[in-house]
Order: sequence, then structure tokens, then C-alpha cells
Amino acid sequence: MTQEPLKTDSLHDWLRTPAGQYALTWEQAQCDQAVADVFGFHALQLGLPELNALQNNRIPYRWLGCDTVPESYTQGDGLLLTESHALPFADGSLDLVVLPHTLELSPDPHATLREVERVLVPEGRVVVLGFNPTSLWGVPQSWRKGAGDVGQPIGHWRLRDWLQLLSFEVASNSLGCYRPALRSERWLQRMAWMDKAGPRWWPIFGAVYCMVAIKRVRGMRLLEPAWTRPSARQARAITTASKGME
Repeated sequence: MTQEPLKTDSLHDWLRTPAGQYALTWEQAQCDQAVADVFGFHALQLGLPELNALQNNRIPYRWLGCDTVPESYTQGDGLLLTESHALPFADGSLDLVVLPHTLELSPDPHATLREVERVLVPEGRVVVLGFNPTSLWGVPQSWRKGAGDVGQPIGHWRLRDWLQLLSFEVASNSLGCYRPALRSERWLQRMAWMDKAGPRWWPIFGAVYCMVAIKRVRGMRLLEPAWTRPSARQARAITTASKGME
């Protein structure tokens, strides 16, 4: 029974391993839940085509943003070739952005996050998936700058600080994947009990996290629908009736 190291020439190659598929399955379930009730007109998944992060969302216009054409691309997938730190969208034009390990692979994660803040509408949502540096997978020893396309993991506590500096409000943060990153599918399945024990006994050591944040704009006032406010005729009627009872 040996553990599969995260250090690899390509994150995409690692995702094909048993441990990678295990992580990808957990991330897919988290995304399905996080985006299900997000409404609007425009949504963007930035990177990691192996994950269909927007499949459970009903926003009509959706894109997959990549810096190169992925091997699995087929015509009609809504592919958008772009750099994560220079998105081809106007200010306040997207309702939802999903970043599956995008910040870890970005040469400038701060610039990427600022760009996401720029293109999101007020009250828009961002979903961030990342590896937990303090997990049982030993990410700090396995991930190094310059190791192929694998960048530096960003802890969820640090990410929370970055988001708050950009006026985001963290709505939720989930950690999962408590089994060791084993090479054997058989042994990985034998460790399934750890996914139930982990959240109770060592919750901060989940290998992968999913954080959802909402863009807040200071001074913005949400207007109530017109049908929720009493009409002028109703207001006059209430005033008249009150005087008659005095």
C-alpha cells in the first residue's frame, strides 16, 4: 500500500490516477451543489476541463475558459481561449465564476482573483476549488514551483483573507477527501471509512476544499419588487380607517 505523490509533470495526468479520480468525484459533487441555485445570464468555468462544474446550473450562457484547446474539446462546448488574469469580459458582466485549481496554476493568483472580482456583478458568486496544504496528502512536500504546470497550493485560510480584502463575503467552505492518495484503487476503496470519520475527528485535514464567496458592494441597496410595497390607495385607506377609530 503506497501513497500516490501529488508531484507530477501535469495535474491533468494526475487526475487520471485513482486518487485523482477520487478527488475529481468529490469536487464534482461540491460544484453541483454550489451552483444549483445561482441564477443570472452569464457563467464561466476557468480551467480544468476534466470537471464539468456548471452542469447543474441553469444560467443560459456558459463558457469554459482555457489557455489552450483541451484534448477533450468538441465543437459547441462553449470554449473560450483566455488568460486567467485578463478575461475578455466587461466590468460586472458575469453572475458566476468557478475556479477549479485555477489560482494554484496561475502565475499570478492575486491578479486572477482581482480579475474575477472585476467581471462579477454585485452579489455575483465565485466558487474556488483547491488543495489543502495541511492535509494528509502532504501537498507542501509534493508541490513545487516549476514542477510542470503545478503551482503553489493556497490554503483556505489564506484564500479567505484574500477574498475579504476584495470585499467578498465567504458563504461556505467545505473540506473533503480524507483518504490517503493511494495508487491502488482497491486500497483506496478500503479506506472509504475515513471520509465519514474525517469531518468528525480531523475536519481541517481534508485534502481538497470548496469555498463559495459572494461579491458585496458597499453602499448598494437592494430594491424590493413593486408588488411588495403598498400602493398609495392602500396607504390612504389605512390612514382614513385609523382616524375613524379614534
